[in-house]
Amino acid sequence: METFEEFLANIEKTSHRERLEEIFNWLDHKYPQLEKAIKWNQPMYTDHGTFIIAFSVAKKHMSVAPEAVTIKHLEEDIKKAGYDYTKQIIRIPWKSDLNYSLLEKMIEFNIEDKAEHTSFWRN
Repeated sequence: METFEEFLANIEKTSHRERLEEIFNWLDHKYPQLEKAIKWNQPMYTDHGTFIIAFSVAKKHMSVAPEAVTIKHLEEDIKKAGYDYTKQIIRIPWKSDLNYSLLEKMIEFNIEDKAEHTSFWRN
């Protein structure tokens, strides 16, 4: 969690900070091979130097950014979960439960799909 300490410390609302800590702890336990970094003021996870997933904070929601390809690939699952989304982000209201199964699908897809990638973003 050390990499994300400053980011988390700057989240004013305690419940929002605790929720992200819970998510990051889950990610660290489930995917210990992923590297953590802060880039563009966002906590993100990478694998062998390639982007896997990032998070950001807004007043009414957190945003999950797995890349457009992943959102398109899992669009039906995102709709079923009831989340609002764009081409690049999924908005999860603070009051909504986090669908960990969906988060796992996003991460697994990116790890597998980008296994041979050598660049940070998909081309």
